[in-house]
Amino acid sequence: MITGRMATAAAGLTAVALALTGCAAGAEGGETGEKVTVTMLVNITPNLTEAFWNDLVAPFEEANPDIDVKIQAPAAEGVAKTLPQLLASGEVPDIVETVPPTEELAPELVDLSQYDWAKNGPLADQYSLDGKYYMAGIGYQLQSIYFYNKQAFSEAGIEAPPTTVDELEADLQKLQDAGWTPIQSGGEWITQIPVQTTGLPSIIAENADWFAEMSDGDVTFSETYSDAMERYASWVAAGYIPADSVGVKYADAEQQFLSGKSAIYPMGSWFAASEAKAAEKPEIGVFRAPAEKGIDNPAMGANVANPYVIMMASEHQDAAAKVVEFLVTDEEAVTKQLAADGNFRDGYEYEMDALGQELLAIVADTPESDFTPTGDGYGERVLPRGYQTELNVQAQAMLTGVSAADAIAAMDAWIESNR
Repeated sequence: MITGRMATAAAGLTAVALALTGCAAGAEGGETGEKVTVTMLVNITPNLTEAFWNDLVAPFEEANPDIDVKIQAPAAEGVAKTLPQLLASGEVPDIVETVPPTEELAPELVDLSQYDWAKNGPLADQYSLDGKYYMAGIGYQLQSIYFYNKQAFSEAGIEAPPTTVDELEADLQKLQDAGWTPIQSGGEWITQIPVQTTGLPSIIAENADWFAEMSDGDVTFSETYSDAMERYASWVAAGYIPADSVGVKYADAEQQFLSGKSAIYPMGSWFAASEAKAAEKPEIGVFRAPAEKGIDNPAMGANVANPYVIMMASEHQDAAAKVVEFLVTDEEAVTKQLAADGNFRDGYEYEMDALGQELLAIVADTPESDFTPTGDGYGERVLPRGYQTELNVQAQAMLTGVSAADAIAAMDAWIESNR
């Protein structure tokens, strides 16, 4: 997965996609007056149930009686692993949700550049490939943010969230002195989040071409990421990030923060959905990850929420395009999707608590040009596939005593061998 809950099927799809390149659409049943069925492979979660998806498309089906939308649940492994199986079997869905376009997958996707709703949607330019738009989404999943326990800040004498990384580090000491665990972390895939949240706002603000230059070998990980890795290691050594957090599962880390056992939780904006549902919780706020001193416009890591693509092998591309247009432009449909999974988009409000309002304000105040990919990247700003997984390995290694210097050297070696 790219940082957060968006899965990418790129690696698993590459061989299958290339084998199927050239598949074209058949006749569009809706144009002949016959009722057609459009299948949509979607992410199924506790928030995004099959009932949710069926309710979401019901108004579209009522307005378009010649099109039936069939919701298709993935196998237990999720959309990313289900789609290659379907491609290999020839049972290709018409629409797929959660899979962003990649250079490997692009030959199997319909170019949506003819549609204004695809070209003008959230992060559309950033997800484009060679000037073509293969994806349409509904909003933003913010990444470069810190959730914080307001009581902890008050007890530590912190009057306002930090605006530089140095201020953040000073606040971590204040929180520890006040008896708090400063940063909530965990094992599984989330260990690397504090590293990226500390580094990317400064790195991308100073070098917007970082992804390309890293991929081309013009700069190295050690040249650009050493400060963030060394800070992370020093925070572990100081106890700001407990070394034993490597054994804490993602779900348990979330609950520890929600139960008031830690002060700061670096996590994507989808956490707001869990916070809103929690019956008992401390008063929680959020601030955007600060950059190093002297950088006034820290970059904001973000993914597109609910990306939709149309498969080239679809026999009903026109009908599928109508469905996707509804999903990404109908105000009620967009708002339902945003609310269901804690996503945000300026101008779209749903019933949300104070934390949700704070996140919406961050979205409204962030120019789209300040958004950056995290992890392996997306669109044309990508790193070797598996980069985030290796970064997670090294972040966990530093929790178990590996030095920052050794972790940095390991990242340099991995990138060089996978470039």
